[in-house]
This record gives sequence, structure tokens and C-alpha cells, in this order.
Amino acid sequence: MAGAVSYRDVFRVPEFRAMWLAELQSVAGDQLARVALSVLVFADTGSAALTGLTYALTFVPSLLGGLFLTSLADRFPRRDLIMWIDGLRGCLILLVAIPAMPFWSLCVLVGIVSLLQPVFKSAQVALLPDVLGEERFSTGMAIRSITIQSAQMAGFAGGGLLIAVFNPYVVLVLDALTFFGSAILIRSRLAPRPAADRAAAAAAAPGVRRTRESAWGLLFADPGMRALTLMLWLMALVAVYEGMAAPYAALFGGGSVAVGLILAADPLGSVIGAFLFSKFVPEDRRPGLLGPLSIAAAAPVAVCLLRPNLVISIILFVIAGAFGTIVVMQTTTSMTLRLPDARRGQAIGVSNSGLTTATGVSPLFAGLLADRTNAATAIGWFGVAGTAAALLLALVWFRANRSAPVHTP
Repeated sequence: MAGAVSYRDVFRVPEFRAMWLAELQSVAGDQLARVALSVLVFADTGSAALTGLTYALTFVPSLLGGLFLTSLADRFPRRDLIMWIDGLRGCLILLVAIPAMPFWSLCVLVGIVSLLQPVFKSAQVALLPDVLGEERFSTGMAIRSITIQSAQMAGFAGGGLLIAVFNPYVVLVLDALTFFGSAILIRSRLAPRPAADRAAAAAAAPGVRRTRESAWGLLFADPGMRALTLMLWLMALVAVYEGMAAPYAALFGGGSVAVGLILAADPLGSVIGAFLFSKFVPEDRRPGLLGPLSIAAAAPVAVCLLRPNLVISIILFVIAGAFGTIVVMQTTTSMTLRLPDARRGQAIGVSNSGLTTATGVSPLFAGLLADRTNAATAIGWFGVAGTAAALLLALVWFRANRSAPVHTP
């Protein structure tokens, strides 16, 4: 049983170690870049809306990539896709790091990097069951969540410190180097594999339209899958404070270090939540807890309406990050093991693209609201909306899970 598999058992798989280390450094670099872009744009424009727009561009184009490109993760070898996408993203970030880059050019380059993200992620998650086997997959996903969030925490906090010492352009170059390092590691340590099932994938989705319809059909095939998908996407509302970190810190007189600490709060909570959940909650009970966990993830963000000080705000964001990551981890694990391998990549890509896009759109609208009110009020109202949606989804999930409970192998 997956519950009997230890972290040590998973780390004994050499290919998993390579995938883990490659993703670790790549994610840390991504967060360095997000801190750098937030500080750079807010310093140049002083606009919370433009800061939210720039942050959104690190997410929103993922919707197009998820809808039109993630079938590549089923049609072509997943290892090769991961390697080439990381190399290309490294080149694009090097261009972003050129000083005096026009704002529109920066937006285009960041948008292309975001466009490629769902292909990378769908290929990686779809490859993981092949590397680990189903019996180790659940534990591997828990390790992945913990370490990814640790890398995000280090990248966010380190990004604020590096910008204080150097400048945002140096941080962007470091991000590019992490992509190149990841590509080299995947190239040298992962064994080549054929496409998952090129013939079956082609028959199932011969065109772009059929690809989209196939993925959406898989995600909304039954009440259980629909509830899992919507709970996953709801977590975008919970993380709205990440894209508003710069204006929120400015509300309390904080600088780049405060921005980094706010951004580090979510991954810190994520590490704590993923570890405790994977260690102490039995696997057969995990799906049934998704409703209450979704409510617990959104409610702390609503407290921002009371405009708590910076320390209390960071504590609230840690709590939200802990419960939010548990929901994302469990929904992703259950969905992945339910999906057929020949179409797993595109379905995972579409589901994660929805989450990523909503994560980017939320700060954009929050920024527009903050320009009329303030960052704390805008974030608080998103927390209220998230809590209300979580209550509704908890009821839907309770009924779906009671009639047809989801059991992870």
C-alpha cells in the first residue's frame, strides 16, 4: 500500500532524485524572478494594478498552453519535452534580464515563459507514475509538494535579500541559470522513454478542438472529478496575496525584504501542511477531508479585511498556505491516478492551467480593487469570496464522495 511507503523508499529511485533536484532548483529560480519582477515594476510605476498585471503574466498565458499544447506530453517523449522547455525558458529569462527592456517586450517574454509552463508540468507529473510506480506515487507527490514549497520559500525570501544587496536584473540571470541546470540534469540522469501511447493519443485527440474536448471531458466526466477540479481551481483565490505582496508590504511601510517574507509565508505553510498531512493522516481518510480543508484555506485570507499588522498577516498567510497546499496535493494525486496514461498529460495540463491562470488573474483584479481601496481590503474580499465558494464545494464534494468515494491506490 502507498501508505506504507517511506520517504527513503522513494528517494532510493535514482530517476526520482534527478527529477526532484531539477524541479527544486527550477522552482527556486522562478520565485526569485517573481520577486524581482514585482519589485522592478512597482518601483518603476508605483501602480498596484501594473504590478498585478506583471505578476499575472507569469500565470495567465498558461491557460492557452494548457488548452492547446499539453497534448504534446502524450504525443512526444516526456523527458525530452521537460529538457527542451527548460532550456528555452532559460534563454527567454536571459532576455528579460536585459536592462532598459521596454515594458511591452518584458510582458511578451514573460508571457511566453508562462505559456510553456503547463507543458512542462503536465509532462513531469504524467512521467512520475512511470518512474515511481503507483505504490510509491502518493508518497512521491507528498515529497514533491514539500520540497517544491521549500524551494519557493527560499526563492521568495532569498529574492528579497538578493535584490536588497544587488538588483533585480542579477536575480533574473540567476533564474535563467536554474533553468539551464535543470535541463542538463534531466538530460544526463533520466532514461529515454517513448511517448506514452502516440497511436492512442492521436486517435483520442486528432485535432486541437478534439484535444480540448477530450481533456475537459475527462476532468468533468463525473461528479467526483468535477468536484476535485473545482476545488483545485478554488485555491487560486487563497493565494491572491502573493501577487499583491509589493503593495501589501508598502501599506505597512515595508520594502523588498518585507515583500520576500510575505511571499515566503505561503510556501512555509505549505511545507508544514504537506508534511503533517502525509505523515499523520491515513490515506483512506484524506479525500473526505477536502471540503473542510478548502474552507480552512480560504478563511484566514478573509481576516485581512480587519487590516492586521504585517506579522499577523504573515501568520495568516502561513495558515492559508498550509491548508491550500494540502488541497492541491490531494486533488492532484487523486485526479492523476484516475486518468488513463494515454491522455493523462493533457488532462493534467488543462487542470493545472486552470489553477495557474486563476492564480494569475486573481492578483490582477485584486490590484484594480486595491487602487480604489487598499491592498488589505482587496485581499480580504477575495478571502470572503473564497470562503463562500469553499462552503458550497464542500457540500457538493460531501455528496459526491459519499455516493462514489475516491480511493487512491
